[in-house]
This record gives sequence, C-alpha cells and structure tokens, in this order.
Amino acid sequence: MKKIMTNELVSPRRLQWLHEKRVEEADNLTRYVYNQCNMIGGGLVNVRLASQHYAGNVIRRHLHYSNRLVFNARHFGKGREDGGPGFEEVEHIDAIFTVLRYLFAFSISDFVPCLRGLDLDGHKKGLKKATKLIMKYHNPLIEDRIQQWKNGKRTHEEDLLDDIMIATMDNPSNAFEWRLAEMLNQSETLRKATEELDSVVGKKRYVQESDIPKLNYLKTCIREVFRLHPIDDVNPIHLSMEDTFVSNYLIPKDSHVMLMRQEIGQNPRIWEESLKFKPERHLQKNNDNNVFKNLSLNDPSLKLFMFSAGRRVCPGIILGSKMTIMLFARMLHGFEWRVPPNETTIDLSESERGTTKAKPLVAHAMPRLPAEVYQIS
Repeated sequence: MKKIMTNELVSPRRLQWLHEKRVEEADNLTRYVYNQCNMIGGGLVNVRLASQHYAGNVIRRHLHYSNRLVFNARHFGKGREDGGPGFEEVEHIDAIFTVLRYLFAFSISDFVPCLRGLDLDGHKKGLKKATKLIMKYHNPLIEDRIQQWKNGKRTHEEDLLDDIMIATMDNPSNAFEWRLAEMLNQSETLRKATEELDSVVGKKRYVQESDIPKLNYLKTCIREVFRLHPIDDVNPIHLSMEDTFVSNYLIPKDSHVMLMRQEIGQNPRIWEESLKFKPERHLQKNNDNNVFKNLSLNDPSLKLFMFSAGRRVCPGIILGSKMTIMLFARMLHGFEWRVPPNETTIDLSESERGTTKAKPLVAHAMPRLPAEVYQIS
C-alpha cells in the first residue's frame, strides 16, 4: 500500500498534475479570510477553523471525481455566504480529527487484551461513531466508482480516491495555529517572515508554490513549530519483531515501541534554550558561511520528528510540505495579524493530555495587499 501511495498517489508527477487545484484552494482560503476582515464587527478569524478546512479542501480537490470535485463540490453542502464551510463539511472534518485523536491516544486495552471487550476508556464507541460519519460521505463515491469501472464508463485512472486525507490534514493546520500564536507573542519573528515574503513576492500578487525555494526564514519558523508543538506527543505504537540494539540499548522482541515527539524536539542536550521559540536555530550554512537555499522541512537526522525517516518515512512528505508552507505563506503575506482586542498576549496552554493548543486561536486580521490582488470587484 505504501508503495502504491508513493508511486501513484503522491508522486511528483501526480502533484504537478494537481498543482492548479492546490492554487485554487489557497485562493479560496485567502478570499475567505479577506471576507472575514470586511464583515460587520469583523477582522476576527478562527485560525483553527480556517486552517483545518483549507487542508480538508486541498485533499478533497486532490481526490478528483469525474471532471467534478469529489463529493460533487468543494463543500459537501452549500457552504456559507462568506465562503466558509457548510454543515456537512464541518461534520466530515470533525469526524476525521476525532479518528486522528483516537489513533494517537493511549488505551489500556492495547496492553491488556482481556479488557478490550469492556471499552473502559470509550475509544471503541467514539471511533465507531466517527468512522460511521466518514463512511457516510466516502462509501457512496467508492461504490459509484466501482460501478463505473464495471460498466465501462471509466477506462482510465483520473483521481486519488483514497483515505489519505486523514494523514495530510492534521500537521499543516496544527502547525499554522501554533506558529501564528507563537509569532503574535514575538512580533520580531512575525516581522522577519513578512519582510522575507515581501522581498521574494512583492505586494502585487499572491505568493505561489514556485516561491517556496526562496522562503527560507519562513521554513525555519515551520521547523521550529514542528519541534515545539507536534500534532501529538506519541507516535503510533510499533512492535519490535526481534531483539534489537539502538544506541547500546536492548529493545527485546515483542516490545511495544513508542516515540515521544516532544521529548525529542525539546531535548536540552540537543537544543539550546529548548523551550524557546527560536526559528534562527534552523538556519543552515554552507562552507562559505552562507545560508543554504531551499531549506527542507524534513530532518533525516531525527533531531526533529516531522516525517520520520528510512523505511518508515511518510510517503506524503512533498504534498505535506507544500500544503504547510503555502498555508503559512498565504496567511502571513496576505494579512497583518494582531492579538484580539482586550487581550495583551496569546495563551499558549496545551490541551489536557495532548500537544494541540488548548483553545482555538482567534486573531485579528487586516488585509495588507491592494484590493485588486484579492480579486474583489
């Protein structure tokens, strides 16, 4: 399955083929936030809502369906007048994030099999409900696609109809919410990122994927957020198939292996001032003491645990990186962000038993580009 995904679903050829769909969703996101700025009493944007539904829409656009968008439209339902998500879309996204939450959650029955039937922590019940909601939208499409192949209406492959959307929604949205929250409390980093975008892109057009290789400071900010605030602290549990030594430590056969992402990213033996948001620590230099061009989000050394490495490396690195960088770039280039009125700083508390932000980030946004750039008549 991983080989099929790498070679067919998220290959460079496929990603280039679907480039325009990603551009359209970046444009839709920018217009949505612009509309929020111009509503009565507007300017306040629910960053979590906007970023999660941007990620969901990009994946739905990648799951192209017979010359129409998957689920027949960008939104499942009619959406809202301001361009925001409709009821069906919210229901679908919420169900996917519920599945993700249970995927990473600790369950005592995983280690004491005789307790599985009791569902003591309620995971089984919650997961069944969320999966049922997801399948309500997915199954009719899958069945219809099967029938199209059977009756000869479809003779060649055109889409990425698969549940890969679950794996590509959480990191971009979580990273942007945390990053903007950190930067609102450290205005200097926000200023540097914005200045880089203005230098590379200017103010007469939207930032595009072709600009990504030059946005190195922006990428250092993203890497720093992944270091401090991974989507979840614990990686999905793996099982040791045989006795293995790692750095002189014995991992016996049949051991459950859990990697603590935050412990890796905040290890004071590796990272100076490990609890401080400090993007400059990721600036890499060559032999001439110049900053490397086209800095990558991935770190094969595993000092950061973003996409893993080796045989377990995430097959969606390229797509995930593009989505994350474009979400950051569009929002910082297109808008000036401030702490909401009557607040002095952003609360950076983490959720109980998790690493996501405890409260959804709501921030004040103002357009910073000419009106014609937003394609407003």
